[in-house]
Amino acid sequence: MEPNAPPYTDPHYRVAIFGSARIQEHDPEYAEVFRLARELALQGFDVVTGGGPGLMHAANAGHKSAAGAGHSVGLNIKLPHEQAANRFLDLEQEFERFSERLDTFVSLSDAVVVAPGGVGTLLELFYAWQLMQVEHICETPIILLGSMWSGLLSWLRGTVLPRGLFSEGDLHSLFHVQTPEEAVSLIARVQADRAATDHVCRNYDRYRTAFTFRGG
Repeated sequence: MEPNAPPYTDPHYRVAIFGSARIQEHDPEYAEVFRLARELALQGFDVVTGGGPGLMHAANAGHKSAAGAGHSVGLNIKLPHEQAANRFLDLEQEFERFSERLDTFVSLSDAVVVAPGGVGTLLELFYAWQLMQVEHICETPIILLGSMWSGLLSWLRGTVLPRGLFSEGDLHSLFHVQTPEEAVSLIARVQADRAATDHVCRNYDRYRTAFTFRGG
């Protein structure tokens, strides 16, 4: 973490953005995540990423492009192939263990956006979802961005749910949106409601008319 950086306990609303390190600047998903993070910054929200390349780079760069609104946070991981932190971070912390890094992600973040990604992104998605299921975290919407997630959501609803391996209510913290603008709109609504109430945990059913569970 940089010297004299604002503490993590400051009152900013923080949005974790998970996504692949392998997606490059010429890919359309990069531009979407850049746009998402820029719009979040314009709303005054922080973003929290893994601090590395690919969609993490897109999120931190997009956030910084909004002329300093909020903080661009990176939680980097030490890997054998030396994943270097990107240059668009206001706050940075490095971890040796994925478990500690994941716990820091969820403890810092008020909302989660999951962009396209592979094994690491899936780990982050399912870890955050399980913590919501057991109410170790509360009021943390998990927003899946893009068409990639349609097949997974169909499988969860059509194969896993009918076997009773989780409940219908467990799906209520998952939202599926197609555009960065939809994600920002939902986050802004949840944040405004949260700021106006002192709920411990929220029932997300009220948002379902605008942000439907797509994919089955």
